[in-house]
Amino acid sequence: MKTRAAVMYEHNQPVVVEELELDEPKANEVLVRTAASGVCHSDLSVVTGTIYYDAAVALGHEGAGIIERVGGDVSGFRPGDHVILSFVSYCGSCRMCQMERVCLCESYDVPRGFLLDGTYRLHNSSGDGILQMARIATMSEYMVVPQQNLVKIDEHYSLAKAALVGCGVTTGVGAVLNTAKVEPGSSVAVIGTGGVGLNAIQGAVLAQAERIIAVDIAEKKLNFAKTFGATDVVNASTCDPVEAVRELTAGLGVDYAFEVIGNPKTIVQAYNMVRAAGTAVIVGMSHHQSDVSIPAQHLVSTERQLIGSFYGSCQPKVDMPKLLSLYTEGKLKLDELITQHYRLEQINEAFADMEAGENARGVILFN
Repeated sequence: MKTRAAVMYEHNQPVVVEELELDEPKANEVLVRTAASGVCHSDLSVVTGTIYYDAAVALGHEGAGIIERVGGDVSGFRPGDHVILSFVSYCGSCRMCQMERVCLCESYDVPRGFLLDGTYRLHNSSGDGILQMARIATMSEYMVVPQQNLVKIDEHYSLAKAALVGCGVTTGVGAVLNTAKVEPGSSVAVIGTGGVGLNAIQGAVLAQAERIIAVDIAEKKLNFAKTFGATDVVNASTCDPVEAVRELTAGLGVDYAFEVIGNPKTIVQAYNMVRAAGTAVIVGMSHHQSDVSIPAQHLVSTERQLIGSFYGSCQPKVDMPKLLSLYTEGKLKLDELITQHYRLEQINEAFADMEAGENARGVILFN
């Protein structure tokens, strides 16, 4: 069958929207008609090579849709089901999965972008295989994906809003609640108030943090942060953000700092913002060749912790429905996250708006 998709053929060049051939689902695979795909900085990171894929790759890893067909041996899903796409495939039985760390599943030694059997489902007009970002490629009208990447949800949820739970909401909120386990009354700093950072702020609100300090260089993004629960904002383009955060905390530093950019400089800033025995949580994905330098003695003498958070340390089938329930209860903002809708053909414009800090989250709508 045919599908139109956003494809990265060359790093640091405009993305191409074109018609591709999509194979039928094989065993344990499902054909999904995409309803919406969030425009996340990780998608742009594939274009820049920060998150490295060999070209060509169909983009998109944050989305929701409706199942059209199922392959053999699929269980628990049927045509018509509404689903969120998770960007991790996990087996449920390896050591990491048994420890409820499913995002770190050890079972699938498959090259990045291929389906679990190591083959393509997408092909261009020349017959060349096209990789799928995160094995899903939500910036495509249709996608064939492993059933392990699906989370079934109730049909009454807006798929445009549910799509955001596929990455940004789960990653940000999960970093606070699952990875750091922020305690009530704590002080929190969030460096980077894009789509994921805003959700880290929401997570801090849910955790009942007393002080939530948003740090960014874009005034518009800091204004977004206030609406999502930041009690203080720091414009890092006009001051030293570490000094500013320490001034706001009587010189001590925050209990928790979340770096949501993926920049070595801001990772070090996050570490320097936390007080003795505090925790710096790295959420942003840095370039695959980047390194960070931290004074080794500080790790011992101050007992500060520096930890990573991948996908909010989530269990998709457990956490994503919970987040939607919090939205229903009025405790989690999803409507306010979507500040611009796009057509698939506008993907390069959507990336430009994201880089300019115009949106809390842009969303591509299909059909």
